[in-house]
Amino acid sequence: MIRILIVAAFMALGGCTAGQYYNPQADETLTVGAVQKEIHIGMAGGQVAEVLGSPNIVSTDENRNEVWIYDKISTQYVRADASAGILAIGGGSDVLAGAGASGSQSSGATSQRTLTVVIKFDENKLVRDFAYHTSRF
Repeated sequence: MIRILIVAAFMALGGCTAGQYYNPQADETLTVGAVQKEIHIGMAGGQVAEVLGSPNIVSTDENRNEVWIYDKISTQYVRADASAGILAIGGGSDVLAGAGASGSQSSGATSQRTLTVVIKFDENKLVRDFAYHTSRF
């Protein structure tokens, strides 16, 4: 009889689970806060790279001055799973009689964040302008 109770206890305790799956796709140093706090006009390119890391795209503008573009996209997926096991126990000593049933339920949600930072340099390779755009959906 004790064995039957142990089996029933494991089924009851192990029936519910929840999990989160997170997939970071970008460098954590590139944030709106870092841009607002650390980047300023007149800053050298090396200092920008120390704060934000390497840009995704390096291009030139109409005056052939460098333009650095940082583009970050991160996706978060959260999934919750719930399952339950029901065990009916009945009968005489050490005899398992009855029926078993089980069920499960799952749900999930996905969200994305984007951050684009554009830094324009002058002919002396110092920051002359910068802009950023962030979105969440």
